[in-house]
Amino acid sequence: MPADRPAPAVVQLLASPVHRYVGRPADGPAPAPPGELVEEIQLRAGLGIVGDRYFGRPAHREASVTVIAQESLPAGADLRQVRRNVLTVGIPVDELVGSVLVLDTGGGPVRLRVNRPANPCAWMDVAIGPGAWKALRRRGGVRCTPLTDGVLRVGPVRVEVEEPGPGQRP
Repeated sequence: MPADRPAPAVVQLLASPVHRYVGRPADGPAPAPPGELVEEIQLRAGLGIVGDRYFGRPAHREASVTVIAQESLPAGADLRQVRRNVLTVGIPVDELVGSVLVLDTGGGPVRLRVNRPANPCAWMDVAIGPGAWKALRRRGGVRCTPLTDGVLRVGPVRVEVEEPGPGQRP
């Protein structure tokens, strides 16, 4: 870990049963359900986060868990605005597409296949403020598939990155 990078940690977790950004951004987001920011999430291999809006949805299997680095967010923004599931610090998640990210917050390792970038949408200018959509381009986090069942908690995290071998799917 470079000396100028903070110690890796999971800063926030979001498991929301509803889509808040539907329709036109000018109409504003749907109300947030109570309790969508949580201290821990349960993940199921190939399905996603228990209780989240994308859990078990075939169309979202390759993107059922989203991870974003706090370093990418504008000041004052959090998971409620960007609608990602896992907010980390000290982990360059945007650089990990094609690898397997292994996170262990004390309950055993959780393996996430990092499939593709999580590109921001125009809602960011409404939810965070003007210019946020542009500021988050190429820094919007990553879309992942959980490869193992497990639990992630807010707090320090042990991190490993597994690169795919020849002929292996990332």
